[in-house]
Amino acid sequence: MITSMTGFASSEYVDGDIRINCEIKTINHRFLDVTIKSHELPSDVDIYIREALSKKIKRGSVDVRFKISQPQKTSYKFNKDSLQNLLDLVASNKNLNSQVLTFADIKDVPGIINAIHKSSINKKILKDIFKITLADLILNKKEEGVKIQKVFLNKINKINKNNSSISLGAKTSINKRNTKFRKKIKDYITDIDKERLEQEVSLLLLKHDVAEEQERISFHLSSLEKELKGKLSKGKKIDFILQELFRETSTLSVKLDDPAHKSKALDMKLLVEEMREQAQNAE
Repeated sequence: MITSMTGFASSEYVDGDIRINCEIKTINHRFLDVTIKSHELPSDVDIYIREALSKKIKRGSVDVRFKISQPQKTSYKFNKDSLQNLLDLVASNKNLNSQVLTFADIKDVPGIINAIHKSSINKKILKDIFKITLADLILNKKEEGVKIQKVFLNKINKINKNNSSISLGAKTSINKRNTKFRKKIKDYITDIDKERLEQEVSLLLLKHDVAEEQERISFHLSSLEKELKGKLSKGKKIDFILQELFRETSTLSVKLDDPAHKSKALDMKLLVEEMREQAQNAE
């Protein structure tokens, strides 16, 4: 089955004044690219998230965001060096050295008192809410993948029908072309011998023979359907199969000269091109 590269999930943890929101968004990318946005996330939790993502997601751009709201405990601490510098400055000034400095005198002096904000984040809660969000994301990506798979299988069915239709009319087209080529050759070369005529007609017919292209198209469609229905579809392999299908349908549309058959071949080529675009979403 296909897993989509695009997906979104979010979860929230609330306990009194503590509120933690986790969002994960994924979009298309050739490789796995993880970005984690949170200034308050402990480094070991960051590592845990990256390792968990690498096990669950093979490629795509992954954006993880944490929004943490909780009460902060603020403590104050004297900057001893700055305070000593201030006292030395006062002592060296004759107009000030007789005065006694109070807290009110120094509390607003920059650098003397430092405010330290502390917030204790429960690492287990962060990991748990991330795991819940990741599970929802994977489910979302699989659901999108099911939709893509249905679209693919529908297009494969249409291409197969067109390919079969072209095959059914191929014999009639060859007979018409055979008659047409023989007449044209005889019109230009009146004294051509029978053996030479057969050779020339055979070469011309061979240029318009599409049996090999049709066989390869059927083979690639079968391979694509098998890949789509497998337990773990690989986006890169699907890309490769579609590339081969596009080449064969392009050749088919060039070789065919019957208007109805050529139109069907061009429709096949268009359907493959549409699948190539949609395959960009496949992980």
